[in-house]
Amino acid sequence: DQVTLVPDKPGQSTSDHGFDVIAERAALASIITRLHRGGTRVSIFVDADPIMGAAAKATGADRIEIYTGPYGHTFDPALKALELAKVVACANAAHDSGLMVNAGHDLTVDNLPPLIAAAPVIAEVSIGHAITADALAFGMPETVRRFLKACGR
Repeated sequence: DQVTLVPDKPGQSTSDHGFDVIAERAALASIITRLHRGGTRVSIFVDADPIMGAAAKATGADRIEIYTGPYGHTFDPALKALELAKVVACANAAHDSGLMVNAGHDLTVDNLPPLIAAAPVIAEVSIGHAITADALAFGMPETVRRFLKACGR
């Protein structure tokens, strides 16, 4: 139902940045056109930069997914606030341009509530490692409940 385009290189174990949507606009637009022909919703993985979030609209994307790694990686309160502000600015710029907004990378039950509170335009979050790790301690049903609660649901 949805494809998220991510600029990972072959053999890369995890994402560490989003697309430069401005530089890759033509290539992304071509790929998105082909995916849309098949009825697929398309999201572009972008860094937490309002310019990239808004620029994604010109490619024909339906959504963006904001790379939240820098927000999730830091525990310094001042730096965390700065990274959160970047995510919020990107989310709002994309939303204001008519795109839906997703977010993902290093999201946990602890850092999701402030993210969702600050950026309520976020429609979906991608959580992989944290769900798997938490399921080892809490079991999958309880972990899902915990993450839904962290997302305000």
